[in-house]
Amino acid sequence: MMSRPMALPGEALTTVLRRWGLALQRGVSLARFTTARIGGPADALVIVEEVPALAEVVRAAWADGIPVTLLGGGSNVLVSDRGVRGLVVVNRARDLRFERDGRVWAASGAALSTLARLCAERGWAGLEWGVGIPGTVGGAVVGNAGAHGGDIAGCLESVELLLPEGEVVTWPAAQLELGYRTSRLKAWPHPRRPVVLAARFALRPADPEVLLERIAAFHAYRRRTQPGGASIGSMFRNPPGDYAGRLIEAAGLKGARCGGVVISPLHANFFINEGNGTAADVRALMAEAQRRVWERFGVLLEPEIEMIGEWEDETADPCGGALRREVGGARGEPPVGPVGHPGAG
Repeated sequence: MMSRPMALPGEALTTVLRRWGLALQRGVSLARFTTARIGGPADALVIVEEVPALAEVVRAAWADGIPVTLLGGGSNVLVSDRGVRGLVVVNRARDLRFERDGRVWAASGAALSTLARLCAERGWAGLEWGVGIPGTVGGAVVGNAGAHGGDIAGCLESVELLLPEGEVVTWPAAQLELGYRTSRLKAWPHPRRPVVLAARFALRPADPEVLLERIAAFHAYRRRTQPGGASIGSMFRNPPGDYAGRLIEAAGLKGARCGGVVISPLHANFFINEGNGTAADVRALMAEAQRRVWERFGVLLEPEIEMIGEWEDETADPCGGALRREVGGARGEPPVGPVGHPGAG
């Protein structure tokens, strides 16, 4: 059973929304806020465009006992069909400040791709790998985003955070414990995860023409090797010494379908919503990919994406077994639990 929507907003949140002139929307479908175009309704949603407003809104919601879920660019997340309880904050705080000595301050809602290109045009190297990644600075920090041999860990200097206790602090990059597509923030055990407000990067000087040529090459490579359309992004982390896409393809799942979602025939680590896909469709394909790869290769594929929202049954198969019949059927079950884990705002 879906839980009842919460009584929103509380006194503290009402005061902050009024102070910033922010509108609270109710029952809004989250599909249009995600790159996969999938997601049920939010109890309540607010769009913020300034870092101070972001901090105040989240702090007030916490004070009212309201759970908060942050959405930036909407990539790398799967929102449940049942929706998200509490308050969804869409982060569009996009301010940028280019400082001296190759340092740049970026609000957490800034598009990573935009930041990377602007830095390259100024002759600052270190973020050009981020052009083409459909995410925000905040999400990139949490997941230590990376591509083409570069990642956030390679150029992040510090981050401004709103802690669960309501304090705003600055942490050096080392304190985030950045790893392969993860961080201390992504693995945060408390339901209230610190909120990234802004980040400062330390870049190195380089020839702008060389950087822009590199960006053009990265773009061309992505067009050749990665599908367009509505997708979450890379579904699984690459296991040590191998690639998730190669393993899924070798397991015979390229082009496999559940409902309106298909595993891309171009790159098997991308699942494409062809128009009417659901989160349940995605999860069925994820589970099948894990089963088949485990059975064939003894490798457990770990999700790179985050699952957010309310989930009734994390193992339900909306395709009723038809998917396994279509692709040949993996009968062995990997010794794991759910295919993902809830995200926390």
